[in-house]
Amino acid sequence: MAEAKETLSVSENVLKEVQDMAYDARISARTLSRADTEWKNRALEAMAAALEEQADVIVSQNAEDLARERENGMSEAMLDRLALNEKRVAELAAALRELKALPDPVGEVMRGSTLPNGLRVLQTRVPLGVVGAIYEARPNVTVDIAGLAIKSGNAVMLRGGSAAAKSNQTICRILRQALDRTGLPMDCVQSVDEFGREGANALMVSRGFIDVLIPRGGHNLIQSVVRNAQVPVIETGEGNCHIFMDASADPKTAAEIVVNAKTQRPGTCNTVETLLIAAGADSSAVLKKLSEAGVTLHVDAETKANLPAGLSAEDATEEDWNTEYGSLDLAVATVPHLDAAISHIRKYSTGHSEAILTNDVRNADIFVREVDSAAVYVNASTRFTDGGQLGLGAEVGISTQKLHARGPMGLEQLTTSKWIIRGDGHVRR
Repeated sequence: MAEAKETLSVSENVLKEVQDMAYDARISARTLSRADTEWKNRALEAMAAALEEQADVIVSQNAEDLARERENGMSEAMLDRLALNEKRVAELAAALRELKALPDPVGEVMRGSTLPNGLRVLQTRVPLGVVGAIYEARPNVTVDIAGLAIKSGNAVMLRGGSAAAKSNQTICRILRQALDRTGLPMDCVQSVDEFGREGANALMVSRGFIDVLIPRGGHNLIQSVVRNAQVPVIETGEGNCHIFMDASADPKTAAEIVVNAKTQRPGTCNTVETLLIAAGADSSAVLKKLSEAGVTLHVDAETKANLPAGLSAEDATEEDWNTEYGSLDLAVATVPHLDAAISHIRKYSTGHSEAILTNDVRNADIFVREVDSAAVYVNASTRFTDGGQLGLGAEVGISTQKLHARGPMGLEQLTTSKWIIRGDGHVRR
């Protein structure tokens, strides 16, 4: 049964202020539309340099956010998402410079022709306009979205959540000042965090002011936006990701991939949450390495009966197959064959990322064809579902829907198209 819509609480004053900001954003986007690639790249460089120059300020403000949220009982996985240090700030600056090097999608001719009647037709890429983003506890997203928006010609309205309030406020101020120094309007990047939850609600109901809204975060945040927004929404990435270990998989390689996919950064949406093991596969090395890495295994009865000596595990419940842990926990099931693995994935997957570990080319091909997720891997970790890792420079989020954009949302996914038709006095008869 579909969940009911909520009654969104937003005062008239907050709604007016947010919509006034969105109006300013739209005016700024018009100015940005006149900026060529070189100008936008100068802005990205200024933003990157400003982050580096004020890294100590950013880290200091982030430390206050971390201390407050640790005291509030935030999980370690979420604290890791929230945390910034000098290395991570440097990586954010590097991501902006990677965006500089990428082709500008704006103005790209997608198709063109001259019709028999002489009309000259072009379909070109143009910015979406004013993009709203609602996310939580991820100050890196503030930089990623701002950089992608500028390069793709969009203005952006940000709601980054109370957990990262000081971090986001500082980063947003730094980015706006950098834009101003390059002659672009500061209001291309704005935050509604000062209005708290009402700011997010105002974004959701501001149809005609916000062109598209992108939620990024946990299940509750994403589904709240999807259910309640009056603005068009691009649904992003809950990540109940799966890896299927085929009977033909190399045990050593499989162990390295699964441990990486689970432990490299367990709080991310591209972390594996369920391991499916084919009957007959040699999974002892995988399970031992996971246990040694501190992973708690939640296993079905058949897997438990075949655990390597000395390994302990918890009994899996139905809830485990539906859970995006965001922690060092992993659901494990033994399945009789490839078809059973695909059926399990179809039932429980959120459509994010799935992988098969196999030396059987036919099984790999079947898996790729029949698994309907945004990213499907053969013999690789799911941790690569990331805009930077896939050559997009950065991402707004991982779209798990099928309309307009799917998978990591980079520059191209922040554009739409415009038809330009040139004639010489043509009329339709």
